[in-house]
Amino acid sequence: MTPDVSRLIGFYKSPLGKIARALLREEITRMAGNVRGLRVLGLGFATPYLRFTLERAERVLAFMPGRQGASSWPREGPSHTVLCDPLEMPLTDSAVDLIIAVHAVEHIADADELMREIWRVSAPNARLIVVVPKRRGMWSAADSTPFGDGHPYSRGQLEKLLRDHSFVPEQWRDALYLPPSQRALLLKSTRFFERAGRLFGPTLAGALVVLARKELFPAVPRRKKAERYVRVPALSPQAAMEALPERSGRA
Repeated sequence: MTPDVSRLIGFYKSPLGKIARALLREEITRMAGNVRGLRVLGLGFATPYLRFTLERAERVLAFMPGRQGASSWPREGPSHTVLCDPLEMPLTDSAVDLIIAVHAVEHIADADELMREIWRVSAPNARLIVVVPKRRGMWSAADSTPFGDGHPYSRGQLEKLLRDHSFVPEQWRDALYLPPSQRALLLKSTRFFERAGRLFGPTLAGALVVLARKELFPAVPRRKKAERYVRVPALSPQAAMEALPERSGRA
């Protein structure tokens, strides 16, 4: 199920959403490194994590799927948001250097086709940062957050998806050890949960963050899409049938 854009905005305005954004943004910013002069694409609902790229990157785009809906971003200046089909992105081949996918991969019915499209629009040696809810994590089991929607992934499943489509994982990070609750006492103990979670192991994490790099050759070719419109063959004019000659005699 794809969450509605209004639900996503409401979550990130809540106290829990603000903390989740801060924790994930730390990991994304660290993995992205220096983005000066790069062409950056945010896929899904990645705008809460893209602000650090605005003044440094050459170009920043935020693609949001049609089923989710879109919101104008940033609030100041021209909008960088594009409403589109993520399986047919309006970009040329090798158009972007860094893709940040949040609330994206887990909501696409055909993840293989999405990865093929991501590979197509990525420049040689482009980097891809993916954030997905972790399978068997507390966040994927909670209906109160957008991380409870869609298909969660284990590390093995996500690694296979990336490698099958010519993206080599380089860095992994577990995040969101905090229970998905709006209770003030739990929210005040965020750093305690994060430190304790990393100490006791990744099984308590709610999200996976991975940095992968594009390989030169695709492992799987893109699927040939069926044409959306039926082409009617051209009609050539035909001569009218000549009238049969009348019989000379009558019966």
